[in-house]
Amino acid sequence: MTAFKRTLSALAVSACLMPAAATHAGEVEVLHWWTAGGEARAAAALKEMMEEQGHTWKDFAVAGGGGEAAMTVLKTRAVSGNPPAAAQIKGLDIREWAKLGFLTSLDDVAAAENWDQLVPPMISDVMQYEGEYVAVPVNVHRVNWLWVNPQVMEKVGVEIPNTLDEFFTVADKLKAAGYIPLAHGGQPWQDATVFEAVALAVMDSDTYRKAFVEHDMDVINSAVMEEVFAKFAKVMSYVDDNAAGRDWNTATGMVIRGEAAMQIMGDWAKGEFTAAGLTPGEDYLCAAAPGTAGEFTFNVDSFAMFSLSEEEDVAAQKDLARTILEPKFQTVFNQNKGSIPVRTDMDMSEFDACAQASMETFKSSADTGELVPSLAHGLATTSYVQGQVFDVVTNFVNSSDKDPVKATDQLAAAIQAAK
Repeated sequence: MTAFKRTLSALAVSACLMPAAATHAGEVEVLHWWTAGGEARAAAALKEMMEEQGHTWKDFAVAGGGGEAAMTVLKTRAVSGNPPAAAQIKGLDIREWAKLGFLTSLDDVAAAENWDQLVPPMISDVMQYEGEYVAVPVNVHRVNWLWVNPQVMEKVGVEIPNTLDEFFTVADKLKAAGYIPLAHGGQPWQDATVFEAVALAVMDSDTYRKAFVEHDMDVINSAVMEEVFAKFAKVMSYVDDNAAGRDWNTATGMVIRGEAAMQIMGDWAKGEFTAAGLTPGEDYLCAAAPGTAGEFTFNVDSFAMFSLSEEEDVAAQKDLARTILEPKFQTVFNQNKGSIPVRTDMDMSEFDACAQASMETFKSSADTGELVPSLAHGLATTSYVQGQVFDVVTNFVNSSDKDPVKATDQLAAAIQAAK
């Protein structure tokens, strides 16, 4: 039994006597953790669109950027027989909920709205269980971005690095000039974000998938993975000594202020630059993480739809699913969140230069097979395997003896135990 199922079983025992709340006609209750800034504005826009269709929106917002608190509340509600209409659930956890029988089919909406033609298979597959849609994708974040302060680079006389070797050369010059080459926050998910970018640079996309999606032990416990850890150690050597516990947006602020030159982070970082009044292509630059040009590591927000009993609420739920993928919401939401639409037919003329570049690579990588799911952000594997990888990677970062061979053995053992 997985940890996920054990948690639900335990909660079921304590929640079995809890009465289910009454439902109301045309109500759609939505669990999410978009409670601040642009995300909150995006959630408000979706509420408005649903109310325009005559439905009642019941906001079920649980603060916490990673969604851990929201998932705890959701499990309690679900096993008590009172789930929301929709809940923000990511990656393979969607299938865990579907296996347990909590989710409802959206195939009628998907067929009517041509989702199969609008969403790349690599992403639509994550939204399905046994061939049926049970969730709807909201957006696409590109994780393998390099954010750059051009003024710092110009002062030192260096260009944006396109490869890892170029990164090391540029970083040495930046360090010698008194700048922090790479802004970073020492948290497990941030460590894993840099790790997967280095892995994609060392490997090709097929090898990356074999390691982190298929868990091919011949790839995981190999000389290639040892090279990944060796290069990762070198990249992390350009991070300042005060990174431990630093939030990602604080690290982005270091780039904004010119204390640091670069940051490897997903495109949610763009919101910090925007809030500072900076213009992409002028005040800050975005480029693929070194060695990953043409490749796209994706992180997708999505809503899973739970089985409901009232006909009016089911109708509202289906309207919610349809509305999420309509161009109007896709534009409003993604302009606020820094991500790009999950639809590949969108007009991107109203989006900024970084978003336009992201969409171009998103579409091309979907065609070439270089579109890969993020390990660090829960799209490549289960949350249990992800946690084991986090432990190995973060222990490696914090170790005084960064031995790539030892780390590779530990990674192989951890993934094998978690499978």
